[in-house]
Amino acid sequence: MGLTTETKIDLLAEGAGFDVCQAAPGASPLRHDDLSRWLYPAVVSGGRVVNLFKVLLSNVCFNDCSYCANRRDSACRRASLGPEELVRSFLELHRRGRAQGLFLSSALAGSGPATMDRLLAAVEHLRLREGFRGYIHLKIMPGAEREAVARAVQLADRVSINLEAPNPSRLAGLSNDKNFAELLQRLRWAHELRRESGGAPSGLTTQYVVGAAGESDAELLATSGRLYREVGLARAYYSAFRPLPGTPLEGLPATSPRRELRLYQADFLLRSYGYRADEMVVDGDGNLPQNSDPKVAWARAHPERFPVDIQTAGRSQLLRVPGIGPRGAEAILAARRQARLRDPRQLRALGIAAGHAAPYVLLDGKQPASARMRQASLWTEDELR
Repeated sequence: MGLTTETKIDLLAEGAGFDVCQAAPGASPLRHDDLSRWLYPAVVSGGRVVNLFKVLLSNVCFNDCSYCANRRDSACRRASLGPEELVRSFLELHRRGRAQGLFLSSALAGSGPATMDRLLAAVEHLRLREGFRGYIHLKIMPGAEREAVARAVQLADRVSINLEAPNPSRLAGLSNDKNFAELLQRLRWAHELRRESGGAPSGLTTQYVVGAAGESDAELLATSGRLYREVGLARAYYSAFRPLPGTPLEGLPATSPRRELRLYQADFLLRSYGYRADEMVVDGDGNLPQNSDPKVAWARAHPERFPVDIQTAGRSQLLRVPGIGPRGAEAILAARRQARLRDPRQLRALGIAAGHAAPYVLLDGKQPASARMRQASLWTEDELR
């Protein structure tokens, strides 16, 4: 007896959990009722939060990725959805107001081109026959043809291609089947096709499995920095390795969540603060310090750049100050056109983490003294830590 659609989706939604998208702050997959187990709250373009139906089209895989539960010799329970079956399931959730968007991926069930064709068939059905105009994030398969990548860019709001590792030698340690140059080529195609057509308006992303191949943080950040510059990457995702029973890497230790956090913090500096990958402070093994935010580590390593005068510093200087982000820098630039910034309370009113900034700034030409600030109750104890 074949599997019911509900059972298939249970298996395929679980398998889709290994693909990362931008979760809403503090969010986790919804579990309020039976239907919600298939939904994932995510931030999409414009900062909107939508519930995505996050699912694989199939978990049947011909690849041998050593970290993956779906690898070809895995004993996992297999399932596949037909394109129309997938569309019916999604539309039922959508009509009930439960799912506003779709995150669709697949294991490599056959060749890359054949798997990509099935994914595109599902999305074309949803867009063209059913008239769905909501958010779709579509994975591009290894081996997909350029024409298929072009079609994905036309149909989806966001497309992504998982590199899994930062370079060919590291990827070779994870898979005998995946080719780094081919994956990178498809990222380049997607970038070129987006520029030509204006498609995939929410951008292009990639993902790494962190810690499975012995790569350093410096390697990961160097690749991400290059992709931000060269293919207009919207963002990179860093998925901490978790050993899975029955895989060749089941004996490896799990990657620390702290390492994943530091990578995301450093990546944010690359995307939004104007840092270069080679500026990051790393240890002898090329890894970020685990006990310090990467921005604070950089500031401590460059005392010659501080203190920064809040009243005269340019935007790029302000962005180097711990506690000041892009919005805070813009707020400072606007506020000081109206009045001199003399008081820590003025910074806090602008949304600045004033205590973090205190050791690195001048206010009214003077560097705030922690003891004096504490006595005057201008800084909270949390800010002074």
